[in-house]
Amino acid sequence: MSTKKLCIVGGILLSFPRHRLSSGGLMVTPSPTTAMHYMSIKCVDVRKNHHKTKWLMPWGPNQCEKIRDLDEAMSRQIEANDIVFAVHIPLPKKEMSPWFQFILVILQLDIAFKKNNEIITLDVSLAYRDDMFGEWKEMAHAIETRKLKCSFASPKTIEHEGRHYDCDALTFMEIGTVAHKFYLLNIRLPVNERKQINVGIGEIKDVRLVSIHQNGGFTKVWFAMKTFLTPSIFIIMVWYWRRITMMTRAPVLLEKVIFALGISMTFINIPVEWFSIGFDWTWMLLFGDIRQGLFYAMLLSFWIIFCGEHMMDQNERNRLSGYWKQVGPIAVGAFCLFIFDMCERGVQLKNPFYSIWTTDVGTELAMAFIIVAGICLCLYFLFLCFMVFQVFRNISGKQSSLPAMSQVRRLHYEGLIFRFKFLMLITLACAAMTIIFFIVSQVTEGHWKWGDFTVQGNSAFFTGIYGMWNLYVFGLMFLYAPSHKNYGEDQSNGDLGVSSGEELQLTTTITHVDGPTEVYKLARKEAQE
Repeated sequence: MSTKKLCIVGGILLSFPRHRLSSGGLMVTPSPTTAMHYMSIKCVDVRKNHHKTKWLMPWGPNQCEKIRDLDEAMSRQIEANDIVFAVHIPLPKKEMSPWFQFILVILQLDIAFKKNNEIITLDVSLAYRDDMFGEWKEMAHAIETRKLKCSFASPKTIEHEGRHYDCDALTFMEIGTVAHKFYLLNIRLPVNERKQINVGIGEIKDVRLVSIHQNGGFTKVWFAMKTFLTPSIFIIMVWYWRRITMMTRAPVLLEKVIFALGISMTFINIPVEWFSIGFDWTWMLLFGDIRQGLFYAMLLSFWIIFCGEHMMDQNERNRLSGYWKQVGPIAVGAFCLFIFDMCERGVQLKNPFYSIWTTDVGTELAMAFIIVAGICLCLYFLFLCFMVFQVFRNISGKQSSLPAMSQVRRLHYEGLIFRFKFLMLITLACAAMTIIFFIVSQVTEGHWKWGDFTVQGNSAFFTGIYGMWNLYVFGLMFLYAPSHKNYGEDQSNGDLGVSSGEELQLTTTITHVDGPTEVYKLARKEAQE
């Protein structure tokens, strides 16, 4: 393919992410998530067996017996164990939808107490139904503890009595699918003086919740992208491997890892999320994290091997074992990420109220993971930049031999080297955006856990990065697929003559049927000597 055709193909590929960022992300695609605020209703339940059959509704035809505040409870001699904080999700005259994908609930207590950092015990029950007048069915029940971290800005004097402490929001619940239309939460704060449960925490004025779910409009755009990109990457992957198998030689390591990268991209592209619209698959969030983790590991490993295979050194390349020092830590990091995810979302498959952020040790581990992961990724990027610099320096050194070649052969290699350098710069840009995306996504999720529920990523960023990955993998397989053109033996063994050189074009594909990439061979020749 000529340079003109290459520019046309490159322009088409580059126009897609630009369109996604400017049009799809900012104008068409809704924001990824929505936060809804709820104020709990104080219900009275004087039954001896509180969990037998009755669910307390905050509003509607079968609403519970309510009290305005705790002063009314004291005047009516209602015990604390008989008070239930009821929250209905969603708000009246609205319905939840499977397009929302997940629900993350944050708990905020309006509380005045005398001591800081007390432990509060919650007896929580979750129920669901799909008919506004149907029976509630229990989905989960648990007794959880949360550590209160509060501060009081004003002096603790009589005139400031009754003011609320400023308490951190608490992670409360997360479910990985929204398969039902209505959800009901009944929250009790049991008091047991003998066991020192909820004793000394002070007067709780209100319980407020914030639920965060994915926007249905964003979900539809996301599903549409996956549905379109899956066959695109799969077709180019099959075409690429067919070109490899048509060669008379065995595939080199670089070609194998490009194919493996295409497989991982196809795996993360497959829109299995469509099944979550009709099935109650609570494990979809965990499965999505596993797919993304495998892709991260493959992408980071590929960049190391990609640069290493084009370096002119005395190390024996073209073997995966030669990269164990670089790829090994990536595999260990991916495994640690999997264990960390299983410790939270794996447990949440049985208990949606569990969170690793609820304890001091869990919070410190989670924070340490985010910080260490960010530092390691930054160091990885610096190391990748160093490898790219080494490749550029070595390739530039080989350019000194180009003036001795014939004009046609020299132009061929100059165009080839220019395109290779451009691809390496695109690789660095893709690596930088991927690392930024990982850190931002982790920090954003951390802000949700910490209670800053107004923080959300821009849809243009999410869809743009996802589109960038697909275009990058597509471009790699297109550029590194063996060419269908036959350049002859003279090209690989010596300088091209004028007669044979007249048939030579600057090809977009930098590989050939009889061997690996010409830049690869150009780089390896000196090392082998």
